[in-house]
Amino acid sequence: MTAAVEETVEQTTVGQSAAQQTTGERTAVGTGVEPSPAGQPADAGQPAEAEPAAPYHVPHHSHRDVSGGWLRPAVFGAMDGLVSNLALMTGVAGGDVSARTVVVTGLAGLAAGAFSMAAGEYTSVASQRELVEAELAVERIELRRHPEDELRELAELYVSRGVEPALAHEVARQLSADPEQALAIHAREELGVDPTDLPSPLLAAVSSFTAFALGALLPVLPYLLGAAALWPSVLLALAGLFGCGAAVARVTARSWWYSGLRQLALGGAAGAMTFVLGSFIGTAVS
Repeated sequence: MTAAVEETVEQTTVGQSAAQQTTGERTAVGTGVEPSPAGQPADAGQPAEAEPAAPYHVPHHSHRDVSGGWLRPAVFGAMDGLVSNLALMTGVAGGDVSARTVVVTGLAGLAAGAFSMAAGEYTSVASQRELVEAELAVERIELRRHPEDELRELAELYVSRGVEPALAHEVARQLSADPEQALAIHAREELGVDPTDLPSPLLAAVSSFTAFALGALLPVLPYLLGAAALWPSVLLALAGLFGCGAAVARVTARSWWYSGLRQLALGGAAGAMTFVLGSFIGTAVS
């Protein structure tokens, strides 16, 4: 009887094992996972599923040109051309003159202002560049005559910014190994300029001339197309003022409507005051 009981228990155990294996195979078929060998867990010997990589910051980005090589003269020239020629033409028109006189005045103001702006911008940028080049020449001589003093000066500058003295001296020593690199480092740290990116006087002059001429042309354009009244010129000039302000905001990452309205208000106020002044002078002269 004992043998019969043992045989029954053995058969029951074998049946349970077979049932478990069959259930595992069915589950694997339903889920698309291969069945595991008997007696091993489903994930035994299998590498853990890799977690998705965390998103990372891409360090590649660009900056706007902040050196002022072309943006400042272009913006200044366009605004000056619009405002000054609009004010000039409204002032003359306020004196009750003919449309031909207004056109001649506008074209003369365009030419005179464009050449004046270009000459002034060229002289200004050239003078600034010559000053920087003179200072660079002085620094180059100092680096050649007193290299240890300049190295110590650079190291002290880094120490003042929180770098440990030993590390600051080592950094200064390595940066000073190349004379041209040492000159560039001293120019940036002491003069605040990049000797490899100095503004071009010619580029500034051309930018200023072109921008002023385009800005000053807007108030004259309606007269050249046959208009006999002042108001089309005023409307076009005001639209140009708003457009210039909005365009500048695209470069400076500011609010385009605020920048446009600000320039519109300034230019409109200048034109209105000049018109009133021209009307007063015209009445007094006549």
